[in-house]
This record gives sequence, C-alpha cells and structure tokens, in this order.
Amino acid sequence: MTTLMVQGTTSDAGKSTLVTALCRWLKRQGVAVVPFKPQNMALNSAVTADGGEIGRAQAVQAQAAGLAPHTDMNPVLLKPNNDIGAQVIIHGRALTSMDALAYHDYKKVAMNAVLESHQRLIAAYPVVMVEGAGSPAEINLRAGDIANMGFAEAVDCPVILIADIDKGGVFAHLVGTLALLSKSEQARVQGFVINRFRGDIALLQPGLDWLEQRTGKPVLGVLPYLMDFHLEAEDAIDTRQAVKAAETLKVVVPVLPRISNHTDFDPLRLHPQVELCFVGPGQAIPPADLIILPGSKSVRADLAFLREQGWDTAIDKHLRYGGKLLGICGGLQMLGQLIDDPHGLEGPAGSSSGLGLLAFDTVLEAQKQLRNVRGRLCLENAEVSGYEIHAGVSTGEGLNGAVRLDDGRADGGVSADGQILGTYLHGLFESSPACAALLRWAGLREVQAVDYHALRERDIERLADLVEQHLDTQKLRELCGV
Repeated sequence: MTTLMVQGTTSDAGKSTLVTALCRWLKRQGVAVVPFKPQNMALNSAVTADGGEIGRAQAVQAQAAGLAPHTDMNPVLLKPNNDIGAQVIIHGRALTSMDALAYHDYKKVAMNAVLESHQRLIAAYPVVMVEGAGSPAEINLRAGDIANMGFAEAVDCPVILIADIDKGGVFAHLVGTLALLSKSEQARVQGFVINRFRGDIALLQPGLDWLEQRTGKPVLGVLPYLMDFHLEAEDAIDTRQAVKAAETLKVVVPVLPRISNHTDFDPLRLHPQVELCFVGPGQAIPPADLIILPGSKSVRADLAFLREQGWDTAIDKHLRYGGKLLGICGGLQMLGQLIDDPHGLEGPAGSSSGLGLLAFDTVLEAQKQLRNVRGRLCLENAEVSGYEIHAGVSTGEGLNGAVRLDDGRADGGVSADGQILGTYLHGLFESSPACAALLRWAGLREVQAVDYHALRERDIERLADLVEQHLDTQKLRELCGV
C-alpha cells in the first residue's frame, strides 16, 4: 500500500488540482486510488455517502477517483465562524466550536482521528493520494502539525511540493519552503511541480536547472496555465466569467463575511446566458433580474452585516420593481421572521429578526441536518437534486414547499406573488432541469441547457491529460508504487 502526499508552498498553489489530476490519471490505468486530506479549513463542504460532511475539494477528488465521497477522505474539517474560531468537525460530525488556541491543544485528539481514517483507507486502497493544507513552512503552526509534514512524518510517506509560478517568486517559494523544513522533512520531498506556467518553456529551463542543482531535488514537471478551466474552489470565490450570449440574465450575490458553499453559483457563473455579479462590502447592489442570498456559517451576524451595508433596503427596492429573490440555506433563514440561536452555536446566544418576507421562524439546534436529496421544484415540476447542511429547523405557514422531496418532506417556500423563493438545498443549479426552470422564473425567455456535471468531468479529464503530457510519469508511478 502506498501513500503519496502533495504539499504546496502557499495556499492556492495547486494542491487540490494536482491531487484531482493524479486521482484521475491513476484511475485511467485501473489503479484503485482514494483522495485524503487530513485537515481542511473551508466553508465549502459536501455531504457524504455515510451521512457526514467533508470539504468540497475532496468530493471533487472522489469523483476523479470514481468514488462516492466518504468522511474518511477528510477526517478533520474546520469551518470558521469568526476571525479567531471555527466549528470542529471530526469524521463528518460537528463536535464543538473552538478558538485557535484551544484547537492548538486539541490537535493530538484530532491527529488520532486522522490516523484512524488513514488506516482504514490504506487497508482498502492500494494508493492513498493526500493533499496538504496551506504551507508546511508556517513556523507558528508546526508544533503538533497534523495537516502537512506532521502527518507525512507520522505515516512515513513521500511528498511532492507544488508552487504557483503565476504569482511570481516561484524559485524563492520552493527553495525557501525547503530551507524551513527539518532534515528528515526535506528528505521526504521527492520532487517539485511548477503550476500555471505561461510562455515558452525554454525560457524557464535555466531556472529549472538551477533549482535542481541548488536543492538536489528533481523538477517533476511544469503544468501550463489553463485559460478555460473550472474546478470547484476549496474556499476562495471564483469570479471569472465565461463568454456570454447577447441576451443575459443579471444575477447578483451579496458576499457575506461567512458565506458558505458559494460553489452553488459555479453553474451560473459558467452559464453563457447568465451575468453573475458578486457584491462585496461597501458596494451597492446593482439593478438585477435575480438576487440570491447565499448560505452562511453565521446567519445572524451575516444578516446584521447585510443590514449595515444597506442591502436590505436595496432588496426591498428590487422587489418593488418586480425582481426575483432566492434564498439558499442561511439565505432562506434570512427570508423568515425570526432566527433564534438559543445555544450560541454560531455566535453569542440570542435572536434576530429576519427580513420578514416569508412567514416562518428558524431555531438553530445542535444536531446538523446532513442529507443528499432529490425531488421536484414547484417551478415546472422540474427534477432537482442537491444536499442539505444546516443546523436550523424552520417552521411556519410560509414553508409551503418550494421543493417536494422524494422522502416526502416539503422544503422551503415561495411567496404568494411568486417573486420570492427559498430552499435549504445546496447544489440546485447543478441539475439542468432545475437550473433552466429557475432561470425562466427569473426572466430568461429561452434557456440554453448546460450540463454542469459534464463540464466538471471534462476538466477533470483535461487535468489527467496534463499529467501525461507534462509530468514525469515514470517517477510518479514509482512514487505511487504502480
């Protein structure tokens, strides 16, 4: 059994991308490979086949490996609920919230969970492909590390180090990171991968030669910058736009401080007939056909922020002019009359008035609702699938069923005038029939069908092609024990 780990010199260096690429590359060769991330910090998560919660990046990597997502693929997930604290999720279940100092002391317990999951995976799969977190050279986080070299040392696995040349300073990133590691950790690094290169590789070759001479480590390859490429972001919002048609629907998403699962909007960002605009702090909400209130990890605090920005007034004006409003998960809760957090699950205990646009109240409860679901929208009876991740339990006459779920439940609600719709379902735009129905509801007359799953699969295949074309596959096979 082989474990190979990909670590990065920085956040967003390409760790998730390379692990995804290697998983699909190995699957093509008939190798049973499983993705693994010991510790993830992200507000984008997915519901697993065993009813837990993991980072979305690992769910995409599972797709690349041809597997259903499982909690062992990401045994420790941290979901920040403020600048110094996060909800701690172990083996898919939320245990508690901790500040950074308390979690630092908790790492020994978390490491046990990490090693348990890794043991189960290596017993079931010949190759475990591991993704690190951030950088292994974060000096202040090295004590008790479970995310990078601490894990690699514990399981005695080799490491590939990846760096992003598009940001600049790639040689300093690689040499500096290596220099800040211990001797045993340096010995684990089996080679470098340089990511997002544009231009003539011949101009880079002198630098590659210098790097190999300086460090004694091989460059395993240089991955090119992909212009038309999409892979769900682990945390940062992707604001790139695809080429748009002449007739577009204008969609606005207010970016809340603790916005969660913003990957919900990737199908809209990539849709040729949708002009998607993310509005940040200090920005006014522009004229739009549809405003979407996104999910939130701290609904009451984010609702207060929304009001501080004056966005509630802009939403009222938008509705007066006939615009449509959609709330997803935390956004749904904001549409109601009251949000009550009696146990202080997302911040100080207390209650907040909602926007009062639908007649229902929400109480946050300790037990999270985690489900993969299917059903039909109230719009056109369109098929829809998605997933629920929420602590809130909502009740009231306004919840008349925006979605009728196959398990018999009614989810969310729609206003009497049909302008406002709310649902707990994340991922509803990934279903082509539901996406088309929602876009028609919002005002788009002729909707072009877009298969989001096919787009994601296409780009996973492109990544595997890059491994074959640009990396040292013989060395990679050796490292994977293939």
